[in-house]
Amino acid sequence: MKNYFDFFGITESIAEKIIAEALSRGGDYCDLFFQYRSTKNLHLEDNSVNSSFHSTDFGVGIRVINKEQTGFSFTEEITFDSMRKAARTASAIAGSAKKYKKFRFVPETETVPNYYPILKTWDSVNIKEKMPVLNNINNAVFSLDPRIIQCNISFTDTESKILILNSEGKAVTDYRPLFSLKVKVTAEEKNSRESNVATRSGRYGFEFLNKNVIRDISQEAVRKTVDLFDAVKPDGGEMQIVLAPGSSGILLHEAIGHGLEADFNRKKTSLFYNKLGEKVAEPFVSIVDDGTWKNARGSLNIDDEGNKTEKTFLVKDGILVNYLHDRISSQHYGVLPTGNGRRQSFRYTPTPRMRNTYMLSGPHTPKEIIKSVKKGIYTETFSNGQVLIGAGDFTFYVKTGYLIEDGELTKPVKDINIIGNGPEVLKDVVMVGDDLILDEGTWTCGKESQGVPVSHGLPTVKVSRITVGGI
Repeated sequence: MKNYFDFFGITESIAEKIIAEALSRGGDYCDLFFQYRSTKNLHLEDNSVNSSFHSTDFGVGIRVINKEQTGFSFTEEITFDSMRKAARTASAIAGSAKKYKKFRFVPETETVPNYYPILKTWDSVNIKEKMPVLNNINNAVFSLDPRIIQCNISFTDTESKILILNSEGKAVTDYRPLFSLKVKVTAEEKNSRESNVATRSGRYGFEFLNKNVIRDISQEAVRKTVDLFDAVKPDGGEMQIVLAPGSSGILLHEAIGHGLEADFNRKKTSLFYNKLGEKVAEPFVSIVDDGTWKNARGSLNIDDEGNKTEKTFLVKDGILVNYLHDRISSQHYGVLPTGNGRRQSFRYTPTPRMRNTYMLSGPHTPKEIIKSVKKGIYTETFSNGQVLIGAGDFTFYVKTGYLIEDGELTKPVKDINIIGNGPEVLKDVVMVGDDLILDEGTWTCGKESQGVPVSHGLPTVKVSRITVGGI
């Protein structure tokens, strides 16, 4: 704890004075969110690493809550004068006639679990150690298929240090590693060109990038690309869909997960706002949002309000049992926070956001699920999704998928969308496989102009009806 105070150049006494200034006009609560973030990027194109950059972000966000009114300000200068000005601004926005109560910081005595253990930190890795990883992926891609004409690779690693202090005396810290790797492959056959991508991300250290990862991401990028040469455009209409395990979970995240964030329900803009305790799916469907999955991209030791993270059941055995809460929504509903108060950086206020959202495994095998479909689509990856969160209506472009004919996967498909409604699709889930995968892609969730890293996953899932359309 002391190391973080020293790192940000403050003392407990200074922080107490800033919080006192923020609450000088009254208010129920104040917190200080200190953040340092270092981001390094490498890019490979035309068979060579041709660009790199390094950026840093440093500052503090000051929030004052007066009932449901929030005042917020931030500064990139962590000096007493700058923080005092920001505190006064937040205080003026929140406004209150309440009297300020003195407090003292009480650092957490219970050890916060570490859900992202690493062996080699990113700040200890120089660019010469990273370049062979990109070159090895590039070489592997070109060796797999003679039709490959281009390979672009983007690699980003980030380290964040977080210090959160509040007027209840809480003082907590977190160190957050994160890396993202994207491989885009372009292939040419006769006069046709196709492209596709494969990605990996997580709160890992440099040790994650071993030979197996290099092999797997190279093979996946090439397979997804060259399969498109044989792809067909199926007839449209309403049909059965089988969602592949892993990355198809983006449908769960976008079309259902956002509707279970408590702020949308508190404002009654989500179709789930009055459904707590009701059946929303079949008994073999359970959905969780989990901040504790080891090394996952969306995992957190603490959220951005300083609350410990957890595995939160949203739907259990088909019944809607909970929403995702931050401090404000949990007080509104009279429940404990779920550790879902998240923000993009110190420049933003926290709101209820997903972490790692997935459906638990069910009673069916993937083989029997596919066997049960006479004519349908097997969807592996989506892109360019659009969702109306309140209504739950969605459209997703199927980037990688296959026809299902007489219970067998046959030809790849392309140039199709799936169109539906999240709550209705949840009701139409008729089979759930026993093969849950949490996807390790480079997913970033956008909400209210903020982006935060997330993960999602599914087992193999059969939906009895979704509309398939062409583009």
